[in-house]
Amino acid sequence: MTSAEQLQDRISYRFRNPDLLDLALTHPSWLQDHPEQADSNQRLEFLGDAVLQLSLTQNLFALFPDAREGELSKKRAALSNGTYLARIAQEIDLGGALRLSESEHESGGREKSSALEDGFEALLGAIFSDSDFETAKTVIHHLYGDLTARLAQVIPEENPKGRLQEKMQPTLGNAALNYEVQHVAGNDHAREYEAKVFLQGQLIGTGRGSSKKSAEEEAAREGLNSPNLPTT
Repeated sequence: MTSAEQLQDRISYRFRNPDLLDLALTHPSWLQDHPEQADSNQRLEFLGDAVLQLSLTQNLFALFPDAREGELSKKRAALSNGTYLARIAQEIDLGGALRLSESEHESGGREKSSALEDGFEALLGAIFSDSDFETAKTVIHHLYGDLTARLAQVIPEENPKGRLQEKMQPTLGNAALNYEVQHVAGNDHAREYEAKVFLQGQLIGTGRGSSKKSAEEEAAREGLNSPNLPTT
């Protein structure tokens, strides 16, 4: 079994037109050793980037119904920057299937982040060209898996209030959490606030901070580790 065939098994997609897969795996350096070939994977990379962005946008929009545009953009960027795409490419051993020039291969081209990132986007562009957007979206979902877990890996401290809300929303809805904030101590220039977060009336976290927002975030952070959270 060739490396390209093995890759298809790993991504759970079988190409109807194998030439598209070959093109997606063709690094620009390959053309140096094979001048008879007219094109590399760069056009498919351009297409795949658009497919990935739309797929992530739709999934994040549905997954985080209360998130603002800026927060959604931040999440999408974290899951689609070059470093992260190279990581996913490594997970499916895309580098082992790339077609490189001899010199690029000898210089470690199969492990280069730029080659992996570009190859991954080209692969998605090839899948889209070989099928349709919904099929490509299914493959992307398969490769990414749980987006919430992925996001926790790349921005673990991001928005603890949002993370707590996201954790509760599927089973208890958006109204299950309630925050209470009070001014604890200090004057106008050095106030300290205490926040408590309740889950259906039960205290699950307490936090303090120099602002109401920071106090609520600390309470939510403690709430995320509460043993009283329901299992999902």
